[in-house]
Amino acid sequence: MPIIHNNVLQLLEFVKMDSFYVVCHFKCSVTKKSVISAVAFEPYEGKIELTWKEILLHPIASYNRYYHTPITIYGNDCHETIVLKAFKKVANSFKWNSEQQKYIHI
Repeated sequence: MPIIHNNVLQLLEFVKMDSFYVVCHFKCSVTKKSVISAVAFEPYEGKIELTWKEILLHPIASYNRYYHTPITIYGNDCHETIVLKAFKKVANSFKWNSEQQKYIHI
């Protein structure tokens, strides 16, 4: 079963964020076990890389590029989110149950 957002959101217990990380707590409703996954607080599609030359020659543009890039934590209309990235890191702790139509902690 491919990992899709609605199935993952059923497991999401809560999300904690700070300046550097997004920590997602996934809890199985059947086994009541939780799995924690931490990912870097950055856009899903890749890291924002700035060269020293960019920072020195264009400090304001570099700042805006780094700190004002939109980040999608979760959403039904988006398939590239921080929550999905976090779940993929711990997906081997869950198994898709086709009868119950949800992921179960193994």
